[in-house]
Amino acid sequence: MFTEVARLKKVRKKWIALAGAAVFAVVLAGWLVWSNVTVEMTRYSVASSRLPASFDHSRIVVVSDLHNAEFGEDNCQLIRLIEQESPDMIAITGDLVDSSKTNMETAESLIHHLTSIAPCYYVTGNHEAWLGEQYQELEKMLLKEAVVILHNTSVPWKKGQDSIQLAGLDDPDFTDRDSSVQQSILETRLHEMDLTDDYCILLSHRPEAFEAYLSEGVDLVLSGHAHGGQFRLPLIGGIIAPNQGWFPKYDAGSYSQQNTTMIVSRGIGNSIIPMRINNRPEIVTVELICEVY
Repeated sequence: MFTEVARLKKVRKKWIALAGAAVFAVVLAGWLVWSNVTVEMTRYSVASSRLPASFDHSRIVVVSDLHNAEFGEDNCQLIRLIEQESPDMIAITGDLVDSSKTNMETAESLIHHLTSIAPCYYVTGNHEAWLGEQYQELEKMLLKEAVVILHNTSVPWKKGQDSIQLAGLDDPDFTDRDSSVQQSILETRLHEMDLTDDYCILLSHRPEAFEAYLSEGVDLVLSGHAHGGQFRLPLIGGIIAPNQGWFPKYDAGSYSQQNTTMIVSRGIGNSIIPMRINNRPEIVTVELICEVY
């Protein structure tokens, strides 16, 4: 009798363990799905005494690495999140489309909605460089929607009597896909812009070129490309990123050195690796703060 009771207890423990494992697996699977199909908004404040007073509390929404992803019908989830931020400007920092699954209609629909929210400024990413002749179709659409494309140039952003600089760099893959020379390409292009002493916001797809932006004294860099390291570990960060390899230095978040701050978005879509882990798709809002001394 005691042997039978012990056997039943053993069987009961086994079934409890199996049930617990099944519940854990279901919860984990649900969390993985949820964290890949929902988008979060991450907010940063960047303060500088170099900012004119008119730009105090100005908001910039950063849309990066969409890769033709869709969140809700006609990207309604993205549009709703961005509308709620009431941005003064929208910065699109490359890889709007994916070169292996290009869908111009999805891109055009989103851009049409974004330009109705705020003025949009755009720089290319590596996937635009990989489009070949199809890139001209994308650029034609962007211009039709009144998006300002920053091809290695700068334009003024004006508020009242004040203005700052908005600069943008084309992705270096348009010139050379050898990663060993790409930082020098970006640095040369940035230097040739002859930027003024006004506060400068730079749109550039490549966070790994931070030293180039630092050398030119750019105040604020808005970037993407790293996809947050694709898989993120607590206290460690991203696992792997394009052009940075394993455990990338600039995977996501805010980085500051001297007077240069770089904000790296984890981006929205995926490309080669279709799933993220502990790394939700992200839209970034940057609020400018005018420090007064």
